[in-house]
Amino acid sequence: MAKPQSVTVFILSFNEARQIRAVLESVKWADEIILLDSFSTDGTVEIAREYNARIVSEKFCGFGKLRNLALDAASNDWILSIDSDERCTPELAAEVRRELENPQFDAYHVPRKSHFMNHWMRHAGWYPDYRQPQFFNRTKMRYREDLVHEGYELKGRLGHLREHALQYPWPTIEVAAHKMQRYSTLMAQRYAEMNKRASLGKMIFSPVGMFLKVYIFQQGFRDGYHGLILAMMYGYYTFLKYAKLWELQQNPTAPDGTPGE
Repeated sequence: MAKPQSVTVFILSFNEARQIRAVLESVKWADEIILLDSFSTDGTVEIAREYNARIVSEKFCGFGKLRNLALDAASNDWILSIDSDERCTPELAAEVRRELENPQFDAYHVPRKSHFMNHWMRHAGWYPDYRQPQFFNRTKMRYREDLVHEGYELKGRLGHLREHALQYPWPTIEVAAHKMQRYSTLMAQRYAEMNKRASLGKMIFSPVGMFLKVYIFQQGFRDGYHGLILAMMYGYYTFLKYAKLWELQQNPTAPDGTPGE
């Protein structure tokens, strides 16, 4: 049996003291932990140092750029990306180690059990909730330097792991609303950079379309009240990003007020 290659885990953070210990506990098996931190002021960095994490401090410059900076700082080619609201299960850690003995692919999607208000969302587009590959060889994959909802470019083969990561992005409606405010601002900025326009039709019909997509077509209704609330919030988020884009179009030089978290 071949000796497994070493793996670096990286985490992006800004003022995540409330939950950073839990994610670090879940990845302390890794050969290296990098915390790419945007100058937290709540003790996040101090907690990370308890786990011998290597701290890289960088002002928020878009999620895609931050992720690539973490890749550049890594000592190992094999990377596991875990966000501050995610947890690596012991089963996923074991699968990563087994795969590193003889990798069959250059990047792997990881299924996520994502929770909304402590409820595992089995529908509404939240399971298995693949985004970018979370386990990959950095010599084969880079992130697109998008401000938010960043894509990726892979020069190699894409596979899927079987074991799960856990995600707790929206433990309460208040947290969800706060994140939607921030992400809708970032998306409006991204759309403005792409020269997209916010029409009246998009502000009226896109939120309705998003609600129907999540609640009906992605079967959010099967998750009961959680699915209904989630679909309504996605509709609201869709309205916000186009309303903020319209606002930018009216006054392009206005400060955006985006927090660096």
